[in-house]
Amino acid sequence: MPSLQTVERFVQLVESGQGLAALDRFYADDAEVSENQGAPRVGKAALMAREAAAQAAVSGLRAQCVRPILVADDVAVIRWIFDYVDGKGRAVHFEELAYQRWAADRIVEERFFYDPGQFTAP
Repeated sequence: MPSLQTVERFVQLVESGQGLAALDRFYADDAEVSENQGAPRVGKAALMAREAAAQAAVSGLRAQCVRPILVADDVAVIRWIFDYVDGKGRAVHFEELAYQRWAADRIVEERFFYDPGQFTAP
């Protein structure tokens, strides 16, 4: 079970713009990540490559955790708010829930839940 302090350290890295460092430090080598029930991406190297590409495609990325962070047994749930400018110059604001399963101090599985309509241009 992760401690709240461990999850807070993860969150603080993401909020400070160090998402790749957070991924490297806190994800297991064989971690699985999926979005909205999609097929999982597997392995820290693949996750880091995708995150690097995603960050390179946007500017002004800002992440904010909406507390409280929920931690029970081996699970943490984090509500995130992200703001950035996409490759077409549009300001994007979206919210998601991250459901994380931890083994000791590493994330082994993460599922993101969000409304894809947040990304539809008005």
